[in-house]
Amino acid sequence: MAATCLTELTLSHFRCFGNAVIRPGSAPIILTGANGCGKTSILEAVSLCSPGRGLRRATVEEMANLSAGTGWKVVCGLGSGNLISSWWQHGPGRRVEVDGKPVRQTDLSRYLRVLWLTPSMDRLWSEGAEGRRRFLDRMAMSLFPDHPEMTGGYDKAMRERNRMLRDGIEDASWFNALEARMAESGAGITRGRQATIAKLEAAFASAASAFPAAGLRLISSADACAASESPNEIAEALSRGRGRDFKAGRTLAGPHRADLQVDYLEKATAARYCSTGEQKALLISIMLANARAVASESIPPVLLLDEIAAHLDGERLRLLFGEIRDLTSQTWMTGTDISLFGPIADAAQKFWLRGAAGGSEIQQL
Repeated sequence: MAATCLTELTLSHFRCFGNAVIRPGSAPIILTGANGCGKTSILEAVSLCSPGRGLRRATVEEMANLSAGTGWKVVCGLGSGNLISSWWQHGPGRRVEVDGKPVRQTDLSRYLRVLWLTPSMDRLWSEGAEGRRRFLDRMAMSLFPDHPEMTGGYDKAMRERNRMLRDGIEDASWFNALEARMAESGAGITRGRQATIAKLEAAFASAASAFPAAGLRLISSADACAASESPNEIAEALSRGRGRDFKAGRTLAGPHRADLQVDYLEKATAARYCSTGEQKALLISIMLANARAVASESIPPVLLLDEIAAHLDGERLRLLFGEIRDLTSQTWMTGTDISLFGPIADAAQKFWLRGAAGGSEIQQL
């Protein structure tokens, strides 16, 4: 088993669970059961081994088992021997420890690389730019462990700047200091995003796949300076835009205004104009390329695929399962029916979930 795989997952009062334990191996993991029994919640718990709010982007309060009236805890044992613990016991934010010692969420990428696809991401190409930026940044943090620190530093400085804008504070020295911090972090964010796109393109070129190759490009409007790798350019754009920003009450230039352009290369068509099935295939293709790029650095990621059979016909599913078998990654998949997983089910670890009065129960098949 790869050292970065999960070897044990323990849930305490998390979502619909009271207390539950799963001990996965290196084979694909399939979670089945009726809707609402906790399949996605298990994937969400695993996703908390990475920086951020998890695959549902839920608040810590929403993750608690309401019937228990207490906090929650998720503990993940890794093949490396490390133990990652995340928990919430009232108050703001979740706490994180590795091997019993407090760490920052941004440090988690140094222990485990987690990638995921969920049904809500099927709308990625037709909705706003924010989701696509977040998608690109998650891929960047899977490849560059310092990327979360860059985004966190930028966001913190921007929040302070936005507060000054809303409060009508015109202290130039404060603005200069905040904008210098934003410019330095912002340039690092763009470098990470561009390097991620380059690694994905190399992954598309180096391996045959049954899924369509995607063209990815970071784009920005002329006045947003959102794709610049120059701290000086970003700082100048922020300084120049103060008057406009005061009127808007927020920052209108910088990497938080960038967008990710994705094209179906074979058809020379933007993803937003593709069919639902084609959009799903592009999303899977990018995820597989991301997994290959991470694995090429001898760090196999953990893949979380929620309701992966949606919008895929039998042949596409067969091809996807074939590519999953070829990856060195530990893969978790959910579905309401084990028959959806075809031949891969024979080699998989299978768990059946059902709702119960004291919390959902998990049974290995």
